[in-house]
Amino acid sequence: MVVAWTILTIIVVLFGLVVFRGAPYVPSRSRYIRQALTELYPVSKADSLVDIGSGDGVVLRVAAKLGAKAIGFEINPVLLAISWALSYCDKKVSVKFADIWLSHLPSTTTVVYIFSTSSNMSKLKKWLQKEVNSMGKTVYLISYGFRLIGTQEEKNVGAYYLYKFSPLHTY
Repeated sequence: MVVAWTILTIIVVLFGLVVFRGAPYVPSRSRYIRQALTELYPVSKADSLVDIGSGDGVVLRVAAKLGAKAIGFEINPVLLAISWALSYCDKKVSVKFADIWLSHLPSTTTVVYIFSTSSNMSKLKKWLQKEVNSMGKTVYLISYGFRLIGTQEEKNVGAYYLYKFSPLHTY
């Protein structure tokens, strides 16, 4: 009984601490993700999608089925293990234990997917612009549920919003 309570406490603490670094875990529905990755931003073999806070990896697996390379960044070790286990056989999917605020996007990134909280969106906007400037290429952002204040979306489908980030040149 003590072991069960200890495990439960560890899981609750892990999920609780992660909220301070990003968004809470909310399971995604593959049918809506498929819609976003076909109608909003049609991913293909040419794409490398990064899912920030990849949770159980459903976005990664849908993107991979559509041909894209999919990379998940997850800070919760429980969700990381679940995502890894569910995606183990798919060579197009990889999951990394990473805090996005302390990480960099892979140079192959073409599209970033995020579910975040409204309070983190301005921080995300600054972080992503810095990453795009560093890479020197355009990257698209798909945001589920939250808009980027002060930035016009390219398109939206339901609760999904598409943004285009191009490098800014400073002189």
